[in-house]
Amino acid sequence: METDETPRVLPFQLQFDKPVASQIKIAEWNPEKDLLAMVTEDSKILLHRFNWQRLWTIFPGRCITSLCWRPDGKAIAVGLEDGTISLHDVENGKLLRSLKSHTVAVVSLNWEEDGQVIKDDSVNNSTYEDRTSRFFPPAPRVPRMPGLAPGDTGFMDDSDDSFRELSNSSYQRFNILCSGDKDGSICFSIFGIFPIGKINIHNLSIPTPFATQPATCRLSHASISKVALSKDLCHLIVMCSGELNHDEVESAERQLGMHGCHCLRLDTSIFWKRKNELHQVAQQASNIEDLIEVIRASLSVMSKQWSDAMHTFREKFDSLSSLIIDHGLDSSPQEEFLSLLGGARTSPPVHQFLVNSLGESGVKRVSKVVCGAGKELQHVVLDHLQPAAEIIGFRMGELRGLSRWRTRFQGIGLDETLINNATEKSGILLVQVERFMRVLSSVVQQFSNFFNWLLKCIKLLNQEPSDQLLPCNSELVVIFLKFLYDQDHVKPFLELSEVDIEPDMETLQRVKELVHFGGFSDCDFLRRTLAEEFKQMESSFKEAFLMPFTTISRKMLCKDVLPLFALPSSSASVSVSVPISVTYYKDASTSVSSYLTHEHGFIDYISFQIPGDSSSNIANCIGISRRFMHSLSNSSIEESASLEAVLLSVPDGYHCVDLSLYKEGQIVLLLNESTSASECSGESCMMIVQADDLPFVSIPRSGCINTWNLDQLKDSVTHLRLENEKVRNIPHSVAAPLAVGASRGVACVFAARKRALVYILDEDEDDVSDGE
Repeated sequence: METDETPRVLPFQLQFDKPVASQIKIAEWNPEKDLLAMVTEDSKILLHRFNWQRLWTIFPGRCITSLCWRPDGKAIAVGLEDGTISLHDVENGKLLRSLKSHTVAVVSLNWEEDGQVIKDDSVNNSTYEDRTSRFFPPAPRVPRMPGLAPGDTGFMDDSDDSFRELSNSSYQRFNILCSGDKDGSICFSIFGIFPIGKINIHNLSIPTPFATQPATCRLSHASISKVALSKDLCHLIVMCSGELNHDEVESAERQLGMHGCHCLRLDTSIFWKRKNELHQVAQQASNIEDLIEVIRASLSVMSKQWSDAMHTFREKFDSLSSLIIDHGLDSSPQEEFLSLLGGARTSPPVHQFLVNSLGESGVKRVSKVVCGAGKELQHVVLDHLQPAAEIIGFRMGELRGLSRWRTRFQGIGLDETLINNATEKSGILLVQVERFMRVLSSVVQQFSNFFNWLLKCIKLLNQEPSDQLLPCNSELVVIFLKFLYDQDHVKPFLELSEVDIEPDMETLQRVKELVHFGGFSDCDFLRRTLAEEFKQMESSFKEAFLMPFTTISRKMLCKDVLPLFALPSSSASVSVSVPISVTYYKDASTSVSSYLTHEHGFIDYISFQIPGDSSSNIANCIGISRRFMHSLSNSSIEESASLEAVLLSVPDGYHCVDLSLYKEGQIVLLLNESTSASECSGESCMMIVQADDLPFVSIPRSGCINTWNLDQLKDSVTHLRLENEKVRNIPHSVAAPLAVGASRGVACVFAARKRALVYILDEDEDDVSDGE
């Protein structure tokens, strides 16, 4: 229990004090619900309600390095050490999507949605309707392997609608998932599922906008700490550590660059300017990618089913070849069966095979396996593969129409030629599906006829009546023995094969003639199998969707750099971990008209701890800057004085463990006593500081990068005092992270003794009680 001498030091009510099984390294509150997602040191994800009821626990099997919520709180993004980003359903933790956007650990995730609709839904916000549901039933699911229960494989359960809800972006606000890795790469995904851009901070040409002469600089040995998109999606703030050098500096002087923590501002206004176009393209492309996975899984399931059926057939009928050799005959099984079909006397090996080795039960069993597999393949095609291919064709037609609107969609890289080619490939795939179904139907029919004939033969050899057997066609038996007995005509359609199918010349000539009437320009599709056609279609889609990805990537440029504080040169190649928080607050002075032109709709606040081992003269301070993304709004240096900052000196005897910007311009600080003998002993406190009340100082921008901007404030440091601020003492030593939930007004603190303490932040001090 906490006891304090005066009510003034009890401004926050302790709601819960609960044990945790393992130390927590990441924690984030859901933006819409009273849910807290936590990541343990052994990389398990725990989801708790506000009352600390655990909803689920999942273990991705790899080290988790970052985490964030989708803006509507319905999904959670998890960054992994191998560069994978996985999306999970908030209801049950189920994996919804996995994207391999990076090659190294994803150290920062930020998911923002377009904030403009909050202001006015009716102004400059055209909605987009996905017309697919008008003409098609719901999209098919990924098929399951027969004999497996839902969840035994990676396939989706038919009763689970969470994956479809994630992909259905028609009713979502336009949103962007931004991810940064430890090697400096930053990736962007629309709705978290459609990659739309990638940059690397090492390749950025960073301008020095206030220099008397145009100059640029670059970062080297840089590592990202934090990425944060603005609410209007027009700016990206990147916090990173590395060495900043002038491009013009000679190689001998490059070692004199500024190594420390820097803040970059990237122009991502393409997301705001073209959000409606990007929404439409992402809606179609992400659904197409889902349907491609349905086709891929369908082909995989069909290939395995048919391969297993053919293995059973070969396993039974290959013994006939051994019996023929054992009896000293040089004929083939086909010749022996043809002899039997022609009415000749049954040879000893055939008699032994049919009566003893195979038998009536064996024929029925093999027939059930082979014909059953054929029916299952037809079921997969009709219920999964063909509907998916049809919807892909429709969606590609929609994209084809958009690509012809050059004034709107050429600017985001929607290339008409590439889209036309991909549309044709989707049409050819549909033709190949119909072709495969004809081949499959014929093969299954001939297998069934052959097995019926074998049953009749076995009945006659056993001198049993065969009147009740299904009739068989002798001509089909001959065709089967000649073309199908030792050849598999279905397997090549389902697997990539180097052997081309040779169409008859008459059919090929007719296809070529159709080109003049709007037919497929690629006439060689008759020589390809279904699997090969699918591979070509997928390749054409990747090429078509790569153009928007490349185009958007080129349009995101670095506009400004803010050197913050120096770091020891010994840490040049080491990622520096310091408490950092970036957020955006609405500018109360902003008018609707300026908001709709995406100018000054929000004010950026950047808070960070300056580490004690910093080579700067302002060590062990908290830095807060604001209006960094507005510092280039005016044309002249004299007028561009909007960048402001303040330095807060941590109270004597304490050091900052973590910090978080809170709503209405507040900053929450988590402080530990510096005099404790061990991590687990000692005390700590949580403090809220009102940023608007702080003495912010305008920072003159210099054209020379060899200047740490915050050093200008070392003579005007504001000293924080426990007796003057809103402080709550905590009778434990605490550790990062500090999880602050703005929607509920709560903060979760993790004590070093594996305990979680949840405090209520939004309440009047007069109403506080010692109810802990």
